[in-house]
Amino acid sequence: MPMPAAQIEALIKAAIPDATVEIEALADDHDHWLARVSSAEFAGKNRVQQHKMVFAALGGRMGGELHALQLHTSVPN
Repeated sequence: MPMPAAQIEALIKAAIPDATVEIEALADDHDHWLARVSSAEFAGKNRVQQHKMVFAALGGRMGGELHALQLHTSVPN
């Protein structure tokens, strides 16, 4: 069963409380998403480390409930 955008956002915010999360559908199937995540917790971390934090927040749902997630991470200005 596909994962709705609101659930993706909630999981990320539960693990990274200060995160600003924007979710965009890449297809009309609730299976392909783009997430823009900005958090001060990303400061000093490279992109791979930032992405690992987001994937950890999703608790192993990638490849199952959540088929595809493109990430754009950043530190707030």
